[in-house]
Amino acid sequence: MARTTYLIPASAQFWSQVAQQFLAMQKKAGIPSDLFAEPDPAAGRDFSHVRVIVPTFEHAHLLNRALRLEIGDHFIPPKIQTMFAWLGMQSPLPVSVSANSQRLMSLYAELRQHAWLKTLFGAQRNTDLLPLAQTLLGLADELTQVWLPQAVDGKELDPLKMQATWHEALAQLPLPVQKLVSDETQLVWTLWQGQLDQHDKTVQEFQQMMRLADSANMELFWIAPTMPDALENAFLQAYEQRQAVHVMSVDWRGEALPEAMRQAWADLSSTSESNPAVSLQKNLSSGAQFDWSRLRLCEVSSLEDEAEQAAQRIIDWLQAGKQKIAVIAQDRVISRRLRALLERAQVYVADETGWKLSTTRAAACLAAWFEVVATRADTMALLDFLKSPFLPLGVSVIDASEAAEVVDKADLVMDIELALRRNNVVGNWEAVLFTLERQPQAREWIAQIARLAHQYGSSAGASRRSLKDWTQISIQTLTELGKLNPLQEDLAGAQVVQMLQALSSDCHGLDMHFSFSEWRAFINLQMESTPFKQEQFDQRVVMLPLNGARLRTFDAVYLIGGDAKHLPSKPQETLFFTNAVRRECGLVTREQRQLQQLRDFAELILLNDEVVLSWQSQINGELNALSPWVEQVRLHLARQQQSPLLMSKRALAEHRLVPVIPQQPRPSAASLMPTTLSASGLSSLIACPYQFFAGRMLKLSAIDELSDMPEKRDYGDWLHAILKTYHDRLLADQLSLTDDRVGLLQSISDTWFTRVLKQSPAALGYSIRWRKVIPAYVAWANEREADGWQFAFGEVWAEAQLAWDDGAITLRGRVDRIDERHLDNGEVERAVLDYKTKNKTALRARLKNFEDHQLAFYGLLQAKIPQGDDTNELNMTVLDPVDTAYYVALETERDKTGDVEAQDYSLWKSELETAIRQNMQAIQHGAGLPAQGVESVCAYCDVRGLCRKGAW
Repeated sequence: MARTTYLIPASAQFWSQVAQQFLAMQKKAGIPSDLFAEPDPAAGRDFSHVRVIVPTFEHAHLLNRALRLEIGDHFIPPKIQTMFAWLGMQSPLPVSVSANSQRLMSLYAELRQHAWLKTLFGAQRNTDLLPLAQTLLGLADELTQVWLPQAVDGKELDPLKMQATWHEALAQLPLPVQKLVSDETQLVWTLWQGQLDQHDKTVQEFQQMMRLADSANMELFWIAPTMPDALENAFLQAYEQRQAVHVMSVDWRGEALPEAMRQAWADLSSTSESNPAVSLQKNLSSGAQFDWSRLRLCEVSSLEDEAEQAAQRIIDWLQAGKQKIAVIAQDRVISRRLRALLERAQVYVADETGWKLSTTRAAACLAAWFEVVATRADTMALLDFLKSPFLPLGVSVIDASEAAEVVDKADLVMDIELALRRNNVVGNWEAVLFTLERQPQAREWIAQIARLAHQYGSSAGASRRSLKDWTQISIQTLTELGKLNPLQEDLAGAQVVQMLQALSSDCHGLDMHFSFSEWRAFINLQMESTPFKQEQFDQRVVMLPLNGARLRTFDAVYLIGGDAKHLPSKPQETLFFTNAVRRECGLVTREQRQLQQLRDFAELILLNDEVVLSWQSQINGELNALSPWVEQVRLHLARQQQSPLLMSKRALAEHRLVPVIPQQPRPSAASLMPTTLSASGLSSLIACPYQFFAGRMLKLSAIDELSDMPEKRDYGDWLHAILKTYHDRLLADQLSLTDDRVGLLQSISDTWFTRVLKQSPAALGYSIRWRKVIPAYVAWANEREADGWQFAFGEVWAEAQLAWDDGAITLRGRVDRIDERHLDNGEVERAVLDYKTKNKTALRARLKNFEDHQLAFYGLLQAKIPQGDDTNELNMTVLDPVDTAYYVALETERDKTGDVEAQDYSLWKSELETAIRQNMQAIQHGAGLPAQGVESVCAYCDVRGLCRKGAW
């Protein structure tokens, strides 16, 4: 038998011409030997004896439809298959296939043993070699595709023949090039020789193909947009020894191309390919009708503009009755935005571009778990993990009646976040659990997660696990976290679980051990290389890559990303395998890839009557050039003095908005008046009524920001706790003024800061700063005690009820310190003290300028003192309001510190009480709350985005 090659011009009639040639050949082969016999009614309609191989099942449908249109009646179609499907129907070989994941980690395990490799490629850690291993495997697979037929002796691999083939290819290089690439090529050769065995997937596929060729019993038609590669060509050569083989492909010779396209793209035509035995080009003239008007341009100014233009154009096409629209996704970012816009219009895109599994929420959930384990509960990573929709709540609240109460996960996560932010906990399991001591449900949940995280990545065995062990413990951990079932109910989540399960079986025989960081890097690579298979129930709009449109026709085509950066798309260069080496070794070169892309682009235009190409003319103020291929067309048309390519930009639908002149907000919300008021709330009301409305009445206050560096408020909180402990110890131990009080305070401070420094080493500066203040503070406290004042209570809650004719409000606050002094008349005088991390001069100016009303507010309150350990409200002692108040400076000035007393304190309290009553009564009666803060207040206001100051 022999092989016949048919080259058919690229046009919308490609499949009809394939069908015509197919029928003509079958009619010629079916001429009866007895011309006088009765005609068979089924003759010319039964093609079941013919096998046709096409690239995809979509092409099988196109061929079937073309045959149906040509025959015009019932017929038995040929056996149309893809090569992949045909091989899948064969019985497997006795030798198992090595999965790509097993090959990758096996090679990586070898590479990490060579320190010189890390030095050569600048790898800082072992996991940096994983991309290198992936690249080397890709090169090995390319070499296998090209050289496998030459490395096989009969049906078995011949190592000597492999080596001879390799050196023969390298010998063709110039001597200087051989010296430059000797180390790299030797590395690739060693790898290829070690990887290529009977377990290689390509080797087994080739052997299966040769088995099919040996048992060939049907005439074969091979239809593809490109000529057969080395493996396919070897298969066809073996097949044609037994049966006739017909190869049909696109004709890229100059005479088969339209004159206009050949002149614009001189490199498009091919003269190096062998002439076919039969060509239909002589009888076809479809290319002569080609006109560049079928290609239109759409110049846009931004990413959003490009996505909106594409969405509007596609919706217009659908409304015009087009039901088969292709979107060529050269720019993936804009394509994603387009897809979102179309789904908003209830147009669901059938995606064939192969989005990575790593882009899904399910993959992000697994990545968040890895981050929590690796960072030992970095706060942002932990919160991201807790907010995952696949993570259920693992605890329930048990009340006094032993009945389980349902806990809302969102509320619990918000409580955890507020607690961590309020205490500025940036990470560490111990710090997180300590912060959640007063939230038992949250602490129990986090403790469960911490236990699983330790077992997963921090235990002693985490660095001595095989891939099978890692997959098993991963699935077990997902089960214990309660994530496995939610993942399996999600389309992407089910694929993540299937990927883990497949890795367990694929890497069953790999006994090397890997650490958690290596496992994490490996899984990230797997999710990046695994395509996400989506459900496609709306086929009106198909998104596909440029090569995915080969030999397919559509009602209209929209190409996104027609600029020079994306068309042609830049090939991913390997680390060291140069283009010259690729050329001499018979691999696909950069020029060949670019030529194939140009042919794909030309074929797209030839097969479709309406193609729109869009591009951003500017990006970040810089000129963004149009694709050089399109520029060549524009130059050709200008030289020929022909009409230029049409610019086609849609006018987006307009929505007329009624302008509203912004005015200063002055909300009235009597129903939202709070029942309690704190000192900070009062300060907010005085600073700006609108700020009080948004933050205290609407409760829209911004949550605290996490900071790696401790802030001054943290320093103040630490000093409050230290000083309370210090003064409580003085009372409990009855230490006199002559005892070593400085040593005691230093000891308490060291103990406290030791714990703080474990969580935040950056607090060392504050620790040193406080140690310098300790002697001055003790001297001031001793002097105050010598004057008769005694520390009585610290960090106590106080409150008071303020009432008016038709309402009331409760004032509440936490008082830093209350001192007592016994007067000569037997009465007890009390004073409220408020600690400030400022010096005396600054505090004196603060009181003089009435920067806040904190001391006066505390003077209105009545402290509630618990009796021992009894915190029952009914058993607390309520103290009368104090008549003296001080700010206490916790910063030195000339090596001294001290206090500043509030003058006219009784009058100040009385005036403040009156002001609170009047303002609260006005709010209750519906008074407006204007946004009238001064610039110093607005500059740091959390709700400035609500009042929109500056817009009115």
